[in-house]
Amino acid sequence: MPTPARLHVAHALHEVFGEKGRVPDVWDRDLGEDAPLAQALLGLCLRHWGRLQAWVKPNLKDPSRGVPLGTQVTLAMGLAQLAWLPGVSDHAAVNESVELAGTRDLGFIPHKGLVNAVLRRAAKDRPALAAELDALPASLDRSPAAERALKAALAPHGAEGEIEALWMRLQQPPRPSFRLLRGDLPEGMEPDVDLAGCWRLAEGTPFPRPWLEAAAGMVQDRSSQALLAYAWDRPVTRILDACAAPGGKTTTLALRHPGAALKALEVHPRRAARLRQTLQQRGIEAQVIQVDAAEWLEQTEETFDLILLDAPCTGSGTMQKHPEWPWLAHDELERLMGLQRRLLAAAAERLAPGGLLIYAVCSWLPEEGAAHRPWLAEARPDLHPAAVWPATLGTAEEAEGAATASFRPHPLRWEGEGFQGFALTRD
Repeated sequence: MPTPARLHVAHALHEVFGEKGRVPDVWDRDLGEDAPLAQALLGLCLRHWGRLQAWVKPNLKDPSRGVPLGTQVTLAMGLAQLAWLPGVSDHAAVNESVELAGTRDLGFIPHKGLVNAVLRRAAKDRPALAAELDALPASLDRSPAAERALKAALAPHGAEGEIEALWMRLQQPPRPSFRLLRGDLPEGMEPDVDLAGCWRLAEGTPFPRPWLEAAAGMVQDRSSQALLAYAWDRPVTRILDACAAPGGKTTTLALRHPGAALKALEVHPRRAARLRQTLQQRGIEAQVIQVDAAEWLEQTEETFDLILLDAPCTGSGTMQKHPEWPWLAHDELERLMGLQRRLLAAAAERLAPGGLLIYAVCSWLPEEGAAHRPWLAEARPDLHPAAVWPATLGTAEEAEGAATASFRPHPLRWEGEGFQGFALTRD
């Protein structure tokens, strides 16, 4: 029987390549000390899926025949262990993959012998296997959706020729960033020299799980922290976080504007319940409303001095954290664009005169960010750009001296998720 770690990885790969679904956030929660192996193996398979399949094809008796998904998964897992995980023995990498091939739901039983033969040949010279895989073109690991997202990330900065450099950066697992909520920092935290209030783990420092579970700190990506480090000196007494879960940005808004009345909207019941629990654990006072944000905004008569609209999007900017992203279906862009415009129009209507509206998406695609600005400017001439971020976080074209109303960090100069956004104020 394959180990639980390998079974979990196989299930996750079937979810991505069989169902075109995301890897669940809690996929490895019950693995205990085996979680690091599972995380490393899944990451390698997702980040190198194209070249793993390309290596297999000429090693088959009949390369023209299709390969069942179960066989693709078991071979990819075995090869990834042999090539890139030197701590895994030949026996474990080969035999457990063969056992996995023999399971009805995760493998393909008629191909047990094939999996055994291919992996045993590969195990005879593991350094050569790694060299062969590494020599294959990196473009094999990129879907058309990934190519488009990379070009969109680089185009605003005139760096379209740097796709390979950006792709290489995104293949490195992201380094987490943190914020202190109360008390003292755990050992091993270092200040981020470019972002006040942001903390990083020193190399070799264990992940501070007890500190996070005690709600003394929180994980928050650098891009999210920079987005909410806006410069704004007008009074803020009423705040709306329109798409609030999981609660990191809601927490930051509450800490930035203590005493302000804060409403947080979330449409999904489970996420809304988790949001309430998270804010309560952190000592954050906010009214959490489980509701469709667009419908609520269109029906309410309330106005707000500050509205954060971190809208639903394709998530193309999260490829580093979610290496399965290139292989998903990506058929919802038109629907998401329509929802984003509806949310923007409704949020603009509820912005108080002199207030600040921040719109953001964790996407590089222009249709989800910059392309909304001309449409909104025509529909709402009472809205004007608000230059609330340092010019270094935007593009050279959009800078207004030392500041910018556009949030589009250069993806090769900025370590963080691919966010884009803009800030507006109302007459």
